[in-house]
Amino acid sequence: MKPETLREKSDDELRELESQLREEMFRLRIQKHTNQLQQPHMLRETRRDIARIKTILHQRQRA
Repeated sequence: MKPETLREKSDDELRELESQLREEMFRLRIQKHTNQLQQPHMLRETRRDIARIKTILHQRQRA
């Protein structure tokens, strides 16, 4: 996800999206451990998206 699109969302939307991404991350980890993961790059992308959301929320909180 692009940071520009994330910055357009409200705090509540970002928190909801973070929750969804955490669930997706859990599913991806389960698939990895059962050797069913078709796209290993999705683990990294999901983790980075969560970090982007947390960064934006933190920046808003400090402002």
